[in-house]
Amino acid sequence: MNGPLLRVEGIDLYYGDAQALGGVSLDLGAGEIVAIVGANGAGKSSLIRAIHGIEKPAAGRILFDGTDITGWPSYRVCEAGVGHVAEGRQVFPNLTVLENLEMGATPKHARPAERTTLDRVLTMFPRLSERRRQPAGTLSGGEQQMLAIGRCLMSQPRLIMFDEPSLGLAPAIVQEVFRIIRRLNEEGLAILLVEQNVTASLKIAHRGYVLENGRIELSGSGSELLANDRVRQAYLGL
Repeated sequence: MNGPLLRVEGIDLYYGDAQALGGVSLDLGAGEIVAIVGANGAGKSSLIRAIHGIEKPAAGRILFDGTDITGWPSYRVCEAGVGHVAEGRQVFPNLTVLENLEMGATPKHARPAERTTLDRVLTMFPRLSERRRQPAGTLSGGEQQMLAIGRCLMSQPRLIMFDEPSLGLAPAIVQEVFRIIRRLNEEGLAILLVEQNVTASLKIAHRGYVLENGRIELSGSGSELLANDRVRQAYLGL
């Protein structure tokens, strides 16, 4: 593959007359963690939704592995190898943990190795293995986040987009979630990380983009952005 695994070129997105994204461009290489940081309402989740086909951009292009996937429905984006761990976890509360995980293996390319992938997920998340027969709605918030990540892994993605993975979780669980994200990256997965926890996300990111009012205002390595005075004042209170 030549060029980045994911490339977003000049995306505009509107909700009615309100512009959520204006001319957003970014790229993500295979094996990279790229963080998108910004305040509430900056357009971070809108960007994820546009990439995953939940929202259709008014202008611009989205390329995955060189293929133009702009406007594809979500199931096709998933089939192409783009996973999405949504904000708020969104597990199926009345289904068991095991049934939730099996739901993740719907892409055709994931089905032949479903059992192997399931074993890997349950080894990675022993708590899920212990609770595999429980309804997902009975799990703690942290356990549900592990389940959401595990369900995404069942689709055998090449890129996982995380939308606010630390939201509403206790500090110790937040640390565990970021440890898991780093481990998945070390195993070869590309990660696009949308997160309000600026310090934690930029610490593990190879590169980052700062999104303000629907536009990319800054970009650089994770360490460069953490040291940037504007970032420190606006997001870190320093």
